[in-house]
Amino acid sequence: MMWNGSGSLARLGRRSLTRGLTGVARNGNGHIHGEHNGTAEDDAARHDFLRPQRRDRPPHSEALRPGARQETLREANLLLITEEIFASAEPLSRADLSIRTGMTRSTVSRLVDDLLAAGIVREGSPMVGPTRGRPAVPLTPARKTLAGLGVEVNVDFMAVRALDLTGSVLAEALVERDYRGSDPVSVLREAGELAAGVSAQAQESGAQVVGTVVAMPGLVGSDERSLLLAPNLGWRDIDTVELLTAAAGQEPFGQFISVANEAKLAALAVAQELTEADGEEQTFLFVSAQMGIGSAVVIDGVVNPGPHGWAGELGHLSVEPAGPECRCGATGCLEVYAGKRALLTAAGLGPNVAAADLMQLAREEDSSDDSAAETARAAISRAGWALGVALAGAMNVLDVHEIVLGGEFAPLTDLLRPRIEEELQRRVLASQWAAFRVRESGTGPAPAVTGGAMLALRAVVDAPQMWVPAS
Repeated sequence: MMWNGSGSLARLGRRSLTRGLTGVARNGNGHIHGEHNGTAEDDAARHDFLRPQRRDRPPHSEALRPGARQETLREANLLLITEEIFASAEPLSRADLSIRTGMTRSTVSRLVDDLLAAGIVREGSPMVGPTRGRPAVPLTPARKTLAGLGVEVNVDFMAVRALDLTGSVLAEALVERDYRGSDPVSVLREAGELAAGVSAQAQESGAQVVGTVVAMPGLVGSDERSLLLAPNLGWRDIDTVELLTAAAGQEPFGQFISVANEAKLAALAVAQELTEADGEEQTFLFVSAQMGIGSAVVIDGVVNPGPHGWAGELGHLSVEPAGPECRCGATGCLEVYAGKRALLTAAGLGPNVAAADLMQLAREEDSSDDSAAETARAAISRAGWALGVALAGAMNVLDVHEIVLGGEFAPLTDLLRPRIEEELQRRVLASQWAAFRVRESGTGPAPAVTGGAMLALRAVVDAPQMWVPAS
């Protein structure tokens, strides 16, 4: 994935995927600390709009709405310049930035010098314009200076990827293995060692790892370090960060480590991909199959995780309440009809068969074993029906009418689409006025690690002043 402006980090929105990375701040040494949230009484008073509140004048040092300091203004301007550079479809010069922001050229030049010193942007070759004067020097995100690290542990693989600010892959690694019912201590230790190796490769290329986001297939705690439940792994109440750093320590992971749901991080990468392809921010339901089914809601290019970060558990929406038991403990969940394991079993195939092989089998018209092809087609049709039922319910609630299929669903999109759309037409109340689109995600393997690395790099775009060297 290369930066081209139209789908840059800045366009992924100021509203972030995870709660903690929008609310963390760094002290002067660059370390992360949390925001002070106040007491419950403070929150209640702050949001009580039913009656006027009397507030005595506080001491100046404790002002409720402190005015902008000179340093605060500089930070805001630095952020504005950074976002303009990252969001532009074409490289901008200092003169362009002055026109776009209304700042004087001298102010813009000082701020750009700070970004150059921080390794956030770089200067290109001067461009000679149609008029006389000094050639414009284009500014673009810097290469191989700062990197985000994405790590994923899933049911049948673990992966690590390091991206720089242009979206280029600096280093990556993928290990395929069955981790169902595995020991989280040993697996996360292995993942930590794999991540340390990728981090070292990224640093050898000249980049500094700023932080790490870990993708996990389950519910992540509000502390953004613990995994509450991952049914398909068989894990519960795991301190992911502690186990991940047990062998390699904190240093390879940068200045922070955060944990997020893998489907939401994958959706972040897909939002980037589709924004680049279509030239505008996208709104869609992302549905991905690994061993289970994950999903996320993306509104105008921004993943909406819900207040606890648990939104989008489409795989555990009930399709038939009296249906088979799911690993989560409920019955009739979408996963037992359309999850990878359920789909392959219904097709009469082994658990390690790739989706591309299932697709090839289903498309064989004149094979020596027509019954096998028919069984495969029936399994895919059944999965499409279940997906259509679940997605219709989601559409009726969310008013989002575009679906992007990822993971093991992606190569099966053309085969799944007819049954999905049939159910949507039957079940979505607004179907006669809405246009549905079911499309395939084109992201490569393990898109959640790309999303994780991108989210880690948001720490740079969101707070560029933290990375400027002290003068």
